[in-house]
Amino acid sequence: MEHEVVSREAWLEARRILVAKEKAHMQLGDKLNAERRALPWLKVEKDYEFDSLSGKLTLADLFDGRSQLFVKHYMLGPGQQHHCVGCALEVDHLQGTLVHLQNHDLSYVAIARAPIEEIEALRKRMDWRFPFVSSYRSDFNYDFNVSYKPEQVQAKKALYNFREIDPPLEDLSGDSVFYKNEKGEIFLTYAAFGRGCEIFLGIYPFLDVSPKGRAEYGPYHSLGDWVRPHDKYGKHGTVEPMGRYHDDGCGCSVHKP
Repeated sequence: MEHEVVSREAWLEARRILVAKEKAHMQLGDKLNAERRALPWLKVEKDYEFDSLSGKLTLADLFDGRSQLFVKHYMLGPGQQHHCVGCALEVDHLQGTLVHLQNHDLSYVAIARAPIEEIEALRKRMDWRFPFVSSYRSDFNYDFNVSYKPEQVQAKKALYNFREIDPPLEDLSGDSVFYKNEKGEIFLTYAAFGRGCEIFLGIYPFLDVSPKGRAEYGPYHSLGDWVRPHDKYGKHGTVEPMGRYHDDGCGCSVHKP
């Protein structure tokens, strides 16, 4: 990798100039975060029930005694054998972060439409220790625009990332934040989809300040070019355009002409 090499004095001067830009960017980021928190809230009027290893849980139960709840909409439908590399990367960040979130009045849960037995098999394989429940018997995924009925996929018309799209799959990913007040009322306060979820990928700041950056030069120009489930690196698998990982030679319908 060729790059300009300068004296220490020149390097310090260049760095001081960039520091000024970084501080301005940080101040803009602070304002943007304040606007995120100032968004109007949407009251959740419907009751939702989820399957967990300990039995049925309501949306209120998922707060686990706290007033705030972060939900990872994990892209995993019933019977799906190939899970999303982006979702896996995002939840991998919870290993050391979860206890800090919980002690800052914020509970975390991943929710997928797959049955709890399939979720639990994946959770054990990946050695994940965060709450992960199933919305298999609930309208939750559909109501929050991360899952779609077969007729919606066939009609090529559904809402995702705050706009109408042709849904490529029955299940997509995203993140939502909820608040529960002292009366027990629950509100949707924030949601993000697509690249809007990059703010929850703590690996990117490390890559962005490294010489090679994100190095997303493959066919997708996104994390699908390089991210793999953490137990699949070096296994020569592939990732399809929507981010689902396939073992080498898995022989599923995706690989058939």
